[in-house]
Amino acid sequence: MITLQQNKIGSIHANKNNCVQQTREEKMMSKAELARTAGVTVQTIDRIEKGCDCRMDTKRKILLALGYKLSDRMKLFFDAN
Repeated sequence: MITLQQNKIGSIHANKNNCVQQTREEKMMSKAELARTAGVTVQTIDRIEKGCDCRMDTKRKILLALGYKLSDRMKLFFDAN
């Protein structure tokens, strides 16, 4: 499911199935910093931010790297898994 949302600055972006990019930017982290902290590649972060699916383990790593608890997964990833 793709919806369009307007961010705080006023630009419109496609929101696919997560808000990893928005959260990362709010925490003023680069993709490289998030990738390093999460133990994944920058390419993985890029694909996830574009809405591609990823493994549960990757979601867990990203959640923890962004300072969330595992129980907060629906705040970043909107799919059922």
